[in-house]
Amino acid sequence: MSALSKAFPHAVKEIRLHFSPTGSGSAGIRKFVQEYYPVMKQHNPNVPILLREATSTPARMFIRLERSVDLNAFEVPAIKKKFSEMLSQ
Repeated sequence: MSALSKAFPHAVKEIRLHFSPTGSGSAGIRKFVQEYYPVMKQHNPNVPILLREATSTPARMFIRLERSVDLNAFEVPAIKKKFSEMLSQ
């Protein structure tokens, strides 16, 4: 079973696909959207899957994960440390 034909992990909060509607470099992602968007939405109805088409846009995928940390009352050095920790995970 493909990862696309089942529910995504709960940490997945959003998927964004950017591509050109006519560019040759985006042909693969356009075909991917045609084939797999319905399957992904069927198994993940509450996860936003955003399709962004723009002329001359390179094909890219962004997956936003739930990775938050409470920074209430933190000073700059502590925020910097947390920022670095989150980027290295």
